[in-house]
Amino acid sequence: MTQAYLETEDIHEIAIANNSTNHSLDALPNLYEYDFNLWVEATAQLLREGRLTELDVVNLLEEVESMGNSDKQALESNLVVILLHLLKWQYQPNKRTRSWENSIAEHRQRIKRIFRNSPSLKRYFHQVFAECYLDTRKQAKIQTRLPLENFPEICPFTSEQVLDEDFLPE
Repeated sequence: MTQAYLETEDIHEIAIANNSTNHSLDALPNLYEYDFNLWVEATAQLLREGRLTELDVVNLLEEVESMGNSDKQALESNLVVILLHLLKWQYQPNKRTRSWENSIAEHRQRIKRIFRNSPSLKRYFHQVFAECYLDTRKQAKIQTRLPLENFPEICPFTSEQVLDEDFLPE
């Protein structure tokens, strides 16, 4: 059914037909609200055909920007997980588990994949490293039930150590 929509000459008519309650909106932005997947396919088709004046530029720009933001959020999330498990590994040696070690390895791989797909995010990684550590420190306090003062205010690991697949603190 989607392909039939895309083969139709006037994508705008489809959007209006699918949402007959609001004819005043431009068709493609209307489609964005009604059926996001169809909007993506229609937008790709318009781009392929060079029909740039028909693009829903406002929503397209928002989606492109959010793609970059989601990569940044994933990078930060993976970094926090690594830092948290490294802190727990260092400050709770009697509670070390394979699960922590596995989590560290898995999230290192995720970050390496992010860097492989978007090398420019390495710079962002270094920009947010200290901030992520401060967030992690608070989480470590909660998860370990150790006083916040037990964890240094400045990250005890370098960014290189955090990404080094052979590094675990003693």
